[in-house]
This record gives sequence, structure tokens and C-alpha cells, in this order.
Amino acid sequence: MHPSPTYDVIVVGSGPGGASVARELARRQLRVLVLEQGSAAPLEGTLTQMAGIAAVPGKSAFLHRDASLLVSGIAAGGTSTINFATAAPPPLAMFAAHGIDLGPALESLRAELPMGPLPDTLIGPMAQRIRQGAEAQQLGWQKLDKMIRPQICRTGCWRCVYGCPFGAKWTARDFLDEAVQLGVTLTAQAKVEQVIVENGRATGVRYRHEGAMWQAFAAKVVLAGGGIGTPRLLHRSGLHTARSTFFSDPVVAVIGQVDDIDGGAEVPMACGLYLPQEGIALADMTLPKPMYQAFAAQVGRVDRLMAHAQTLTLMVKIRDDIGGSIGPRWVDKTLTAADRRKLATGIDMARGILRAAGARRIFKSWHFAAHPGGSVRLGEGVDSTLQTGTANLYVCDASVIPQPWGLPPTLTLLCLGKRLGQFL
Repeated sequence: MHPSPTYDVIVVGSGPGGASVARELARRQLRVLVLEQGSAAPLEGTLTQMAGIAAVPGKSAFLHRDASLLVSGIAAGGTSTINFATAAPPPLAMFAAHGIDLGPALESLRAELPMGPLPDTLIGPMAQRIRQGAEAQQLGWQKLDKMIRPQICRTGCWRCVYGCPFGAKWTARDFLDEAVQLGVTLTAQAKVEQVIVENGRATGVRYRHEGAMWQAFAAKVVLAGGGIGTPRLLHRSGLHTARSTFFSDPVVAVIGQVDDIDGGAEVPMACGLYLPQEGIALADMTLPKPMYQAFAAQVGRVDRLMAHAQTLTLMVKIRDDIGGSIGPRWVDKTLTAADRRKLATGIDMARGILRAAGARRIFKSWHFAAHPGGSVRLGEGVDSTLQTGTANLYVCDASVIPQPWGLPPTLTLLCLGKRLGQFL
């Protein structure tokens, strides 16, 4: 067992929550170690990177189509590096009910980050056509806030999904890089196996790096490994139940062909709508060609494999019921009857939009899950300071979100990380 220096705080994971808390601590000159399971190499949009980052199969995914394939971000910056840069505002009332005021952190981040709707010049022809279809259906379609620097974003580019070559897309790597410049130690490709607990208090972690086991000690430990990684680490450490229920925000892509557009490369999720009562969100979702072809092949539409440039795609996302199980080896999240009804309603809406936009040959993908969370929930797994039942052990990722929400959590996690860093 290789030792390492002692730190003030160890942060496990470098996604939005972990990077945000690490930066706040670094600004206050604390000694911080960030352990990231994935690579620190910049994303370049290669097929190898895309294949290695994106899929966590559920046990029941091998048995029937109501099971989920979960998206995971195993790289420096976490899921922010592979999401569509949508800045959904945090559910302030949900957190206020648990004694957490995210308002000050949100105000501070809004003043600092590139955040807002895209100018019309960056909304591509496919998103514009979908917006016309939605307006024809008398739906409240509007621009979505994006975490993109519009002055350096380029039209006709899809790379905001996997590794923006121009630096236009903001990701948690921006905060992580700043933290490192301020003195934070980042160790990539480090898989944390166990939290060290002595006399009821977290004192460090054991992790595997470069083929050897290491241990590091700190006054406080922050787990930010995500809605799947964090409960698994807590379980391996004997600090959490063997199986955790969770929500996953299931997504279906509804796809149709138009003959008068030659596109396929534009910023996805430029516009959309959210129906909070129904728990349904829709948005344009122009996909990179390899992702589109994977969706078409998945449902046997080999006749559509080469039609990417003439394809309109709509995302249908729902707020699903908490359930399923995150186990030591498997993730099992199957749609409930209520989930299926929500998806059916959203899919019907998407089909109507596409038809109104002039699309034909409409089909849908199987569903996958975008934002696993709620597995170490506020009020159950952590308190209002995000501390677990073990002293000096905190959680700052999507696993603490107290109930299903149905929207991208990046901005919420940045707020939680800023608040926790100031508290610590």
C-alpha cells in the first residue's frame, strides 16, 4: 500500500459537483486532492472515446426493452464533457424544503459563466424547422439556456457533444483546470475502492492507480462520483445499503426524414419545452452521425443509416419514478407503467411536431437514461450540509437530488459544489 501526502480535503470525482467544490477550496488555499477514475486527456470526439465513455448497461437491459442503458461520464469533467451544454435552472423549492438555499450560488454562477440562449445565427436549420413544427402545433417552444460561449462557437459544428475544438462549450474541466492552477493535486485514472473510516469518522481513501494500491488521508472527504459511482463506493466501504433505488430521466429519440435540408451538424437542444406537471421535456436533438446511426441500427432501421443529413431528431425525456436498483455489479432500472405512459405522451407530441415540420418515415429509438441520481438522497443519505451519517464524509453529485426532476442537473450540481466548498 503506497502512502501519499495528507490533505485538507479529498474529492473523489471531477464532474460538476467535484470540480466546483475543489475550486472553492483551492481559492481558500486548502490542500486538495482530486481523484478521477477516467482520463485527463482532452476529449477529441473520436469513436474510441465516445464508445468508452457513454454506456453503463443495466441487468435487465439484456432481457427487455423497458430497461435502461445509462449514460456515464468517465473522464475529467464528468458528464459535463458529454452532455449537450444545457443550463436548466436548479429546482430551488425542492432544495429549500431540505434547508438548502441555492439562490446565492446560482446568482454568483450566472454572473460568471457563459450562460444564456443562443443567438439566432447559431440555431441550425434542423432546430429551426423543428421549432416551426412545434409552433404549428401551438406548443410553447422557446430557446434553452446553453453553457456555450457564442462569440467563439461555429455554425455547422456538432462537436459540442464530445470535445469542442474551439473552446466554446463550457464544462467542469474549466473549473478543474482553475483548481489545478491554484494548487489542487489531480490524479487521473485513479479508481477509489474504499473510504477509510476511523472511530466513526472518514479519514481518507484507498485507491488503485498505475497497477498499485494507494491510500491518502484528509480531514474531510467529498464523494462526487455520480449517481451510480457514489452509492457503489459507499457500499464497498460498508457505509450504505447493498442496493440503492434511483431515478434516471429516460430519453427516447424520435426521428423523421425531410428532403429539403442538407445538415446534420449544429448545436443540439437549442430550443424546446418542459411540462412540469406532466414531467415531460422535448427539445431538438441533432445528433452526431455515429450516434444517429447507432440509434437507427438499434431498432433495425438500416434503411435510414445514410440519411443523417436529412434527419430531424426530437428528444423526449421524462421524469421517472424512483425505483430499480444500483447493485455492486449491476444497475437495474425498468420503466414503470406510469413512466411508459409519460413516454407515450411525449412520443405522440414529438411525432406531431415532426409531421408538422414536413418529416416522414418517422421512427423512434429505444430509450436510454441520461441523468441517474437520487441514490443517496437528501433527508435520507445526507443532511442539509451534504454530510453522510459518517462524520467528515460528504456527497456532492446527482445522487443527493432528493426527488425525480427530469431536467439536466449540471447547473444544480455546480451550485451544490459552490455551497459545499464555502461551507467546508
